[in-house]
Amino acid sequence: MGMERRGKPPVVAIVGATGAVGVEMIGCLERRAFALESLRLYASARSAGKELEFRGTPLKVEELTEASFAGVDLALFSAGSAISKQFAPVAVRAGATVIDNSSAFRMDAEVPLVVPEINPQALRRHRGIIANPNCTAIISITPLWPVHRANRIVRLLIASYQSASGAGAAAMEELREATRAYLEGRPYEQRVMPHPYAFNVFSHNTRVDPVSGYNEEEIKVREEARKIFADPQLRVSATCIRVPVLRAHSVAITFECQRPIAAEEARRLIAGAPGVKLVDDRERNYFPMPRDASGGDAILAGRIRQDLSDPSGRSIALFVAGDQLLKGAALNAVQIAEALIAPGNG
Repeated sequence: MGMERRGKPPVVAIVGATGAVGVEMIGCLERRAFALESLRLYASARSAGKELEFRGTPLKVEELTEASFAGVDLALFSAGSAISKQFAPVAVRAGATVIDNSSAFRMDAEVPLVVPEINPQALRRHRGIIANPNCTAIISITPLWPVHRANRIVRLLIASYQSASGAGAAAMEELREATRAYLEGRPYEQRVMPHPYAFNVFSHNTRVDPVSGYNEEEIKVREEARKIFADPQLRVSATCIRVPVLRAHSVAITFECQRPIAAEEARRLIAGAPGVKLVDDRERNYFPMPRDASGGDAILAGRIRQDLSDPSGRSIALFVAGDQLLKGAALNAVQIAEALIAPGNG
């Protein structure tokens, strides 16, 4: 694999560089002072020629082609499943290691699905492609990992409040425009979302399975949580809802452990979770909010309390918020890249 060029910083490519996540990937590489030899930016023909800044230098976005990966060591993909399926194998054949942000390879048994705070060891068995999990799955389960290790979580009930950023830059713009039109009393015809977005919430805009009644986002959360935790028996039910928030997803979570667990113990474990910040001020009624999570690396966790509906004392309820574009996508991908180039990996 491309990452085996020891001692030399990698040549990095971003595929889908002009999209909402691609732009954040560039920002993460810069902010975290990621050691690279050079950065190449790729997008569709429509976006080719645009310039994006990296470390004070404007970089030209090039059109993605089969020849784009010559000399690339590490390719970060965020351009949708169809592009990933077409070009990730091309990149691997050219010698690159691919970190893919789409759903294309997540449930492939040969492809590690990685949250570095949870299962970095899975990186050791990659065959050229590593999958970046679904944003809601990352934000929901990262705070729960220390609990799961101490007292196995057997059941997970989640309700998500998902922002426009999860559907990309065009959806964020639609929310701005729809809100402006609503406030001015003008009609607005939505083009990106299936329902009016301003001052409204609706079921996540993915296809609903006619048999189970769950949509694709809810199924992803269930399957990916099981794979990342390496626990196929984990019982998960999710209800994923789109809310009129620009960026950062929030999730109401109730989990049930194998043995009784006190709220104080859960709070202590969650507070110690890497990448998580406790925001749990009952006195001031101050808890995680998408507004506070936006633009930040940490997943905010709070409202940690005993689930009163479970007399056995094994269930805890909490509320979390995390930036969908950062920890939910770009930051997690860059953290995977950092883990790959760390000594002993690759």
